[in-house]
Amino acid sequence: MAKDLLFEIGLEEVPARFVRGAMNQLEEKTVKWLEASRIAFGEVEAYATPRRIAVLVKEVAEKQADVNEEVKGPSRKIALDAEGNWSKAALGFARSQGVQPEQLFFKELAGVEYVYANKSSVGTETAGVLSEGLTSILTGMTFPKNMRWGAYDLRFVRPIRWLVALFGSEVIPIEITGVKSGNVSRGHRFLGEEAAIEEPSAYVEALRAQHVIADVAERERLIVEGIESLAKERGWEIAVKEDLLEEVLFLVEYPSVLTGSFDPSFLAIPQEVLITSMREHQRYFPVLNAEGELQPHFVTVRNGDRTSIDVVAKGNEKVLRARLSDAKFFYAEDQKLAIGDALAKLENIVYHEELGTVADKVRRVRELAGRLAELLKADSQTAADADRASEIAKFDLVTQMVYEFPELQGIMGEDYARKAGEREAVAKAIFEHYQPRFSGDRAPASLPGAIVSLADKLDTIAGCFSIGIIPTGSQDPYALRRQAAGIVQIILAHGLPVELGQLFDLALHIHTERGLKRNAEEIRKELYEFFALRVRNVLSEQGIRYDVIDAVMAAGYDDLKLTVERSAVLVALVTGAQKEEFKSVVDAFTRVANLAAKSEGGDADPAKFEAEAEHLLYDAWSEVHSAFAAALAAGDVAGALAKLATLKEPINGYFDAVMVMAPEEAVRRNRLATLSLIAGDVAAIADFSKLVW
Repeated sequence: MAKDLLFEIGLEEVPARFVRGAMNQLEEKTVKWLEASRIAFGEVEAYATPRRIAVLVKEVAEKQADVNEEVKGPSRKIALDAEGNWSKAALGFARSQGVQPEQLFFKELAGVEYVYANKSSVGTETAGVLSEGLTSILTGMTFPKNMRWGAYDLRFVRPIRWLVALFGSEVIPIEITGVKSGNVSRGHRFLGEEAAIEEPSAYVEALRAQHVIADVAERERLIVEGIESLAKERGWEIAVKEDLLEEVLFLVEYPSVLTGSFDPSFLAIPQEVLITSMREHQRYFPVLNAEGELQPHFVTVRNGDRTSIDVVAKGNEKVLRARLSDAKFFYAEDQKLAIGDALAKLENIVYHEELGTVADKVRRVRELAGRLAELLKADSQTAADADRASEIAKFDLVTQMVYEFPELQGIMGEDYARKAGEREAVAKAIFEHYQPRFSGDRAPASLPGAIVSLADKLDTIAGCFSIGIIPTGSQDPYALRRQAAGIVQIILAHGLPVELGQLFDLALHIHTERGLKRNAEEIRKELYEFFALRVRNVLSEQGIRYDVIDAVMAAGYDDLKLTVERSAVLVALVTGAQKEEFKSVVDAFTRVANLAAKSEGGDADPAKFEAEAEHLLYDAWSEVHSAFAAALAAGDVAGALAKLATLKEPINGYFDAVMVMAPEEAVRRNRLATLSLIAGDVAAIADFSKLVW
């Protein structure tokens, strides 16, 4: 026989961003505990609202499975002493398995005899272990932030107010922080009452009767359908961001979608300001027309039914009016601030105690942007726009609007700069220098924006590395990984003819001029290692096989555009119709590389060749080398590799006719030097030995 198991933890309202993780964690811990306890079970369903997390496990066995297994212990050599008696190790093993020493026996495994014990255990009733098990599951949960309440030692996301623990219709006795388990849950805080759960399978419907939609997927469907229905009815485009939908989903237990309006005069403010205010302060979904222009309406979700929904809408309109009035005031006041005065205020804002003020960072970024423009051979107007944009890119940090909404930095800078009479390219670059802001975001579209963005991100990364702030594990408070990924994305998006090493050198040079606290070469090495994973991620996102990535990265990744091209060409060759032919070429390259690794350097001397095959290989390489180098320099990886592939036959003929590791040292060194010439060209493409066939 089997019964259903229900475990619900009732709480004070949990922050929305913690709820899904808590629900998943409860499900995972319950499943792991049941498996570890040898209790068979069926389907598992997890539920969550702001006030509860719960798990329902169907068809849970009423008894643990019996155990009868052989457990391996130490080898015979360790298990017996010199007199043939059981050693301390063997006796300890017997105790740990709950058997008598005379019950131990030997079995051979891979040619070695080991001592074994038959471990048998009769399963107990599931009801007898659930109390301790569910308690351990609850107390073992972890959260980003915890609370303590009353005089209790337990740390939990929010105070526990009720517990439901049912195995079939039987209540599993649990008591935690003075709260005893039962079969009574609680409904909606205002619309519902207590709900008696007669059996686990009745849980969802019992709560529904008390205005609680416990099923997360159902609650989300109701919200989305309500929004879509409203959009269709009114002819609106309602902008639904996934993160806001996720937050609203875990702010309500019984969702009702409603709409309201605001004074159209507020539309004189940039729509990004209005949208941010609605989303961040009020959790509203903005309404757009078909052209993507904001309309004087909003959509929100009430935690309750539709009773007096018009009154609720009016209340939301009143609150939003106050918020937008504040935004309107901030916007007007900010425009009274001259850009020069704003820049002066940056002198008083500390960027980092070891890296100076924000004004110090701006000066570094401006210098780095100038050197980048020079390196990229940008025209005079582009260089001038990048210079001015880098000079004023951070001025909006001291505005009231950005103080209120930090996520508007760059957006407000662009708007205010345009209104102050700055060139359009400069205003646009102020916004773009923060791009890409997140994974999946676009790179700056303009070259001035790309230059300033690269300079800003490079300065941040180089500065942090210079004072020992290097991301480890999940810790990355300055978002250096995201900024490094942004640098890679920008270079590839614009096809910039610049190498990573050149960027590192420029940034480190500027920091060195202001006093570098660590060895520059050591920092440079760390930067290469740090960027390696970012490049790998880019290649992986493009569907490149792991072995191809390994092979290409081993040949270097300074030139990002060429690295991507090398990867694409190799993937086509190792998966295409010419796969077998290419493998024979790779075999020849690998054989050359393996022997060339033994070379001690030096140039090959044709005068010392003894066999015709040596002349043939050297002449073939001499004819190919210049064309190969030219094709590679032009980014024609396929053409360059095709040139090298013509060496396959001379290479195979060489190995058939010549013993490379000749006993005479001079002959051996000369032959290895010949192979090193070829290996050097091959290594510029990839380490072909890393390919998996």
